[in-house]
Amino acid sequence: MKTGMALIFQNPGNARSDREVYEKELALGDQAEALGFDSLWSVEHHFTDYTMCPDVVQFLSYFAGRTKNIQLGSAVVVLPWHDPVRVAEEVSMLDNMSGGRMILGIGRGLGRVEFEGFRLDMNQSRGRFVDYAQMLLEGLENGYVEFDGEHIKQPRRDIRPAPFKSFRGRTYAAAVSPESVEIMAKLGVAILVIPQKPWEELIPELESYRAKFQQYTGEEAPPCAQFGWVYCHEDEEKAREGAMKYIGGYFESVMKHYEFRDTHLQKTKGYEYYGKMQEGIKEHGDDAAVQAFVDLQIWGTPEQCVEKIANISNRIRSDSFTGVFSFAGMEWADAERNMKLFAKDVKPHLQRLAPIGERVRAAAE
Repeated sequence: MKTGMALIFQNPGNARSDREVYEKELALGDQAEALGFDSLWSVEHHFTDYTMCPDVVQFLSYFAGRTKNIQLGSAVVVLPWHDPVRVAEEVSMLDNMSGGRMILGIGRGLGRVEFEGFRLDMNQSRGRFVDYAQMLLEGLENGYVEFDGEHIKQPRRDIRPAPFKSFRGRTYAAAVSPESVEIMAKLGVAILVIPQKPWEELIPELESYRAKFQQYTGEEAPPCAQFGWVYCHEDEEKAREGAMKYIGGYFESVMKHYEFRDTHLQKTKGYEYYGKMQEGIKEHGDDAAVQAFVDLQIWGTPEQCVEKIANISNRIRSDSFTGVFSFAGMEWADAERNMKLFAKDVKPHLQRLAPIGERVRAAAE
């Protein structure tokens, strides 16, 4: 099982300078390859202290020049906020510069503050995502962009520098709603699982995705990529306390950024699932929502973290785990300790796990 680490550049309450956040987070990233992680990731968000990485490809380009072998992942490029022609060019350029190390993650976005900041109608996001993703993925395989859709009409133009290897097998999409997983199956991309709902709800949707993938492509669906927020400590009680403080604090920032205490998503086309999340938070309260999120993440002693990740991997059929180790105003020394303990006492056990296909077949025998 491959392992990665992700940097998300949070600055809750603007308690630090943005410059300090960048200095310290980049210093964590500089250790990723030496610690033996297989991949390094970041995200895309704009305008708030929730996550201050407005250009994930630029972030990955920075680390392409500072590393030799580690893969470089986007989690994700939010396609409706971009000109997909430029995305195709930037992705191909990074892949050429890094020797083919990019892992492409794409998504459609959820934050109203971001859509409004880019003067875009959220009601069109799903349609834009589908058109842009189809054009982008076909372009990266063909070496040129060309499309005639509802949301973009693109005359044929070459991508330069030309893509030199296929992105099939290294393209993922974030998907939470049942409607989204069918779209990803039709696009022929793997699922990036960012835990937000009970596994009992997600697993049937992933089973549907695998069936739809086979239907649309004639091929077996690829394994998922698994993300998670991590708080690892040798002391079980301290791990529990840290999980509630930091992982719980992170979800507080999620509710704030995405306005989950509001009702706007219930009236926005394509966001009906998130509208139900808003209803659920209103009905059960913030504390229950925070606890539910914490329960989905990875925390505990190193042994407990290994067990949790392996169990989730078996259930959702993932072949990789990427952890976020610094978030919610965590002290820098604690974030580094968290990351290094995971790298020393969790990662080696995960990397020795058999490929998920072998584990699934063994469990069926």
